[in-house]
Amino acid sequence: MAEKIKDQLSEFITTDVALGYLDATFFRDDFRRRDSPVRANETKIDFLIEGKKVILIDDVFYTGRSIRAALDAMNAFGRAEKVELLSLVVRKYAKHVPIFPDYVGKEVNTLDTERVLVEWKGENGALEDTIWLINKEV
Repeated sequence: MAEKIKDQLSEFITTDVALGYLDATFFRDDFRRRDSPVRANETKIDFLIEGKKVILIDDVFYTGRSIRAALDAMNAFGRAEKVELLSLVVRKYAKHVPIFPDYVGKEVNTLDTERVLVEWKGENGALEDTIWLINKEV
């Protein structure tokens, strides 16, 4: 999603936008409480964020705890001047921490027994970008 946003921005601005990927797995407050080991994703940030404006991008905003972990993980790359949050989908009525996105694509009402799944064109054979609301397996 970040790459799509960067491509769109490049059509409107002439400044180069640095793009990085941040894995906050080991900064989560529930990291050691899981029954099975968690597989971390790759962090790829080859620049310092010291003094820069940063926009964190998350496909689905649920409780806010993942973003809190990402804010902690960002500290390894410097102290940003400002941090904003963009979320494609926000699950209403589920916040656990006082964090909310600055930019929202869509807000949806969901139950705790439901899951929001975002699929991008070409991912898992998807023919187009799609957002699914599905029941969790119990």
